[in-house]
Amino acid sequence: MIGIVFSTKEEAQPFLALYQRGRFDGLSEGETFHDDQLLVSILGVGKIKGTLRTERLLRSYKVKTLIHAGTCSALNDKLKIGSVVSVAQVFEGDRIELSAPTYPRMPLTTSYDKLNQVTLVTQDHTVQGATELSYWQRIADVADMTGYATAYVSATYGVACQILKVVSGHMGVDDPNFRKTLSASHVKLAEFLNANLAAFSEV
Repeated sequence: MIGIVFSTKEEAQPFLALYQRGRFDGLSEGETFHDDQLLVSILGVGKIKGTLRTERLLRSYKVKTLIHAGTCSALNDKLKIGSVVSVAQVFEGDRIELSAPTYPRMPLTTSYDKLNQVTLVTQDHTVQGATELSYWQRIADVADMTGYATAYVSATYGVACQILKVVSGHMGVDDPNFRKTLSASHVKLAEFLNANLAAFSEV
C-alpha cells in the first residue's frame, strides 16, 4: 500500500476532493483513511507531530512507500512559485552546532526526473525578523516544518520515503496575494499527485 501524508487539512483538501470522487473527503488532522491501494493521513504541523504520527502510522499499517506532500518556501530565486519539486536530500535545521549533527542528512528516493531535485531543510523554529538566511538555509533550496521527521521515522522502519513539495513563496518576501497563492499551490499539488499515483507503486 502507498501512503500519502500531509501536514495540514488545507494542503490535503484538494487531493481528497479529487481522489476517487472524494472517497476520503472529510479527513481531519490525526486521522487516517485508506482503501486497498492508498492510505492518506494528516499529520499536523511540526517535527513533534510529524514524528509521533508517522511512527504510529507505520506501526499500524503496512506501507510500501510513504509520500510526504505539501508546500514549502523557496530559499533562493531559482525556484518559481507553483513549481512542483522532488526532494533528493533533507536535513534538520534547528540545531545550532555545525559539526557532528545528532540527526543525519537523509538522501531520498526520487521518481520524477523532470522535476527539480532539491535539498530541503526542516525547521519549526525560525528567527522572527531575521534579515539573513541561517547556515542551514544557505545550504538548502527549500524549507518546511515537517518533512525531515517523516523521512527519519520512515528510514527507521525501513520504508521508502519521497517528499514532494510545491513552492508557495520565497522566504523573506511578502506576497500580497498569499492566501490565493497558497490555495493555488494546494490545487497544483493535488493535480500532480492524482495524475501520478501509478508511479508511486513502481518505487
